[in-house]
Amino acid sequence: MISRVAKSCGLIRLLMKPRGGGYLRFPQFLRCYPADGFSSAFRSCNTARNRFMSASSSSSTDPMAGGEEANGGVTLLLPAVEDKYGGVMAEMSRPMDPSAFSALLRSSLSTWTLQGKKGVWIKLPRQLIGLAETAVKEGFWFHHAEQNHLMLVYWIPKQDDHTLPSNASHRVGIAAFVINHKKEVLVVQEKTGRFKGQGIWKFPTGVVNEGEYIHDGSVREVKEETGVDTEFVQVLAFRQTHKAFFEKSDLFFVCMLKPLSLEINAQETEIEAAQWMPWEEYKKQPFVQNHELLRYMTDICSAKTNGDYEGFTPLLVSAPDLQGNLYFNNRDLSSRH
Repeated sequence: MISRVAKSCGLIRLLMKPRGGGYLRFPQFLRCYPADGFSSAFRSCNTARNRFMSASSSSSTDPMAGGEEANGGVTLLLPAVEDKYGGVMAEMSRPMDPSAFSALLRSSLSTWTLQGKKGVWIKLPRQLIGLAETAVKEGFWFHHAEQNHLMLVYWIPKQDDHTLPSNASHRVGIAAFVINHKKEVLVVQEKTGRFKGQGIWKFPTGVVNEGEYIHDGSVREVKEETGVDTEFVQVLAFRQTHKAFFEKSDLFFVCMLKPLSLEINAQETEIEAAQWMPWEEYKKQPFVQNHELLRYMTDICSAKTNGDYEGFTPLLVSAPDLQGNLYFNNRDLSSRH
């Protein structure tokens, strides 16, 4: 038995020996080898390594460092790092035969289970998406997908419901209330979307990009749609809805901006027309009068221009491990100090 295990270990060590930080692809003649045979060999090799080498004084190699040679053999774990919540993150970067990946995945899950790990994350770049099917067969599920990678996740404690965070559930949008010294508001008509061809004048709107602050996104959207330069003033209000774009929730912020230029250069691809419209004329539009949300928005914007309402101003603040903006009523808070 020991002889057979040794032979299996020697074969696997030869096949899995790292080259340039990654694993070699299994030779073509081995791709037809039954997956169960590879799994048994891996398990046998892992058992033998644990049984005969765990007492070695040189066994201090980090068990998360998959693919590194330890104790004269290959550590049969996927390359991974520990996260902050008792789990591990494995990021694949090299091509791998699905059978080899399956065997390493099973071996890794067994080891991480013994180590008391909980959530397991696997990040697959676009060029390795073919390994996703193998991971799903081992019990992983899709968490989210980005432009260049797919993230899969697995929960080890079978007796407990998982506590893994869900994928980001919201989209953030803005509407820009830009009013000049003549009490004219910047409005647009859209070429696309549900308002196409209806002759409706509305605030410039858009979606905040990933990694972009709300106030920066509002300035960018106004510039893109109308060519007008602006300075952010305040968030006046926000609306939350559910089951919107791709079934996600939607956070929609009404932002007030101060114009720094007046010349309009409408975006050709999305905007049919743009102009400065008297504020009172904008409010009288049937489209505005017939929609409860827009009536509230115009009441809030009117109160702000008359000095009867205060919105939220951004302040860059530090948290324990990151920086962000706190939006708050600066006027009323200052009056208390």
